[in-house]
Amino acid sequence: MLRIEALQAIYSELEDRIVVTIMGAVAAELYSLGHRTNFFYLEHAMGLASSMGLGIALSMPEHQVIVLDGDGSLLMNLGTLTTMARYKPANLLHIVFDNESLLSVGGFPTATSSGTDLAGIARSSGVPSVKEANTIQSFQESVIEALKGKTLTTIVSKVEAISPKSFHIDVTLLENRFQFWRRLQVMQK
Repeated sequence: MLRIEALQAIYSELEDRIVVTIMGAVAAELYSLGHRTNFFYLEHAMGLASSMGLGIALSMPEHQVIVLDGDGSLLMNLGTLTTMARYKPANLLHIVFDNESLLSVGGFPTATSSGTDLAGIARSSGVPSVKEANTIQSFQESVIEALKGKTLTTIVSKVEAISPKSFHIDVTLLENRFQFWRRLQVMQK
């Protein structure tokens, strides 16, 4: 499965939800589909998109939060799974695109390339709903089901290790922060 095709399949579901993503391939492909002010591209904090998403989900329980993560990023912060499981915010959906590599920084293999099971780790950490979705259809269905279910969910999807056509994002990181903050302020009213 291609990550860009998975993102296209759920793009309409992201419109009125808070979206936090790691930088690199995931952010570049999401941006290529069309930037929205409710998208936050977390720069210089690899591994922390899930932690930031958790904080937002806990502070804004009336809004759904979607974290778009990667295997390398999650592996840098595995403790986030136990913390998410401890607090179990019903409004948090954690999507992990597993390409078995650190694609955005040279393509070095991650531990998932040699057998580490991120879905299994999420289950063992106590995340109440863990799904594996490796086709576009199963991915889209899993996302829609998770958003309707109102249960902390982690979806792990194997994707091909293919770089986006461009890593360029026209929105500066500072402007992205301001846009995102303003959007959250409006949503809280």
